[in-house]
Amino acid sequence: MGKRLMFFILTNILVMTTIVIVWSALSAFFDLGSISGINGLGGLDYRALMIFSIIVGFAGSFISLAMSRWMAKKMMGVRVIDPSKNMSARERDLVEKVHRLSRAAGLMYMPEVGIYNSKEVNAFATGPSKKKSLVAVSAGLLETMDDDAVEGVLAHEVAHVANGDMVTMTLLQGVVNTFVVFLSRIVASIVSSFVREEMRVIVHFAAIIIFQILFSILGSIVVFAYSRYREYHADNGGADLAGKDKMIHALESLKRQVDRVRDPHQDDNAVQTLKINNKQKTSMFSSHPDLGDRIARLQAK
Repeated sequence: MGKRLMFFILTNILVMTTIVIVWSALSAFFDLGSISGINGLGGLDYRALMIFSIIVGFAGSFISLAMSRWMAKKMMGVRVIDPSKNMSARERDLVEKVHRLSRAAGLMYMPEVGIYNSKEVNAFATGPSKKKSLVAVSAGLLETMDDDAVEGVLAHEVAHVANGDMVTMTLLQGVVNTFVVFLSRIVASIVSSFVREEMRVIVHFAAIIIFQILFSILGSIVVFAYSRYREYHADNGGADLAGKDKMIHALESLKRQVDRVRDPHQDDNAVQTLKINNKQKTSMFSSHPDLGDRIARLQAK
């Protein structure tokens, strides 16, 4: 279920890096240094640099948001189900569940519903807005989980859409990007000041890209922390939509799959497709909290 965030962060880093390369190429032909707050390699206009960082930072995050649904479909090979065409019984049941939960959540526009061909037990929701959202599940989830567990998973993903989590995450990513752009240029300016003048332009350009990627990875710690916080809200939303028992049952079913992967006595070939969930404990780079903690919180609700 963390694929939604991973797609977004990866796309964001790629977009931000592309913006830097394109801007640097344009700067080589036009005098754009003062616009970005860099008055030659020896001086910085911090006010102009901050304005430039805000513009580039939020542009990068919103471009990533706009691309999120398309990227998810391409990277995961999602086959979107067309309700206007003939559907199998499984596809019809899946679409009906998502639409029923979406209406219960107060969504005016129904999300696209898709299936991707993987044996992993997973699902995700993404999209630039509530109007243009996607809820996708793996074939492995449909084959492994029972009807109530599937409904709990779908309710959780619909809750993400209804809560506008992708937009909220985009705003947070925009703030993180702003500091990434700002700090990477300051550090790059300092680093380039220690090299010979004839090498300074190349070093400065390389340092910007390197530190921007590095700071983006460090900044993702903040985004991941917020994602873990939002997962609890999506669990609560899923419980309201599908029922508390179904939501708990869905999390318990997923936990059993994770525990099965961790079991050293299990045949590796039998569970290798589930290893995407094979984490011993929650870390700074985890998009989701511990499943046991999520279950306990719902039970205490």
